[in-house]
Amino acid sequence: MPHWVAPRRREIGQRLRDARHHAGLTQMQLGERIGRDHRTIHRWEYATRIPDLNDLLLLADALGVPLSDLVR
Repeated sequence: MPHWVAPRRREIGQRLRDARHHAGLTQMQLGERIGRDHRTIHRWEYATRIPDLNDLLLLADALGVPLSDLVR
């Protein structure tokens, strides 16, 4: 994997965490909104796993942000 991938994943996780906080949601609440377990949300935020495109679309909608805000 290229050296730039891991830092980029962490950036996306941080953007997801920031958007969730801004929306006033817990990991559990966000997980319930998109049909995922709160542990999955935690893994995405801390870049131990990555959301697929469908999950990113659900996240953006649930958080009320454009998809580009999460992945730019």
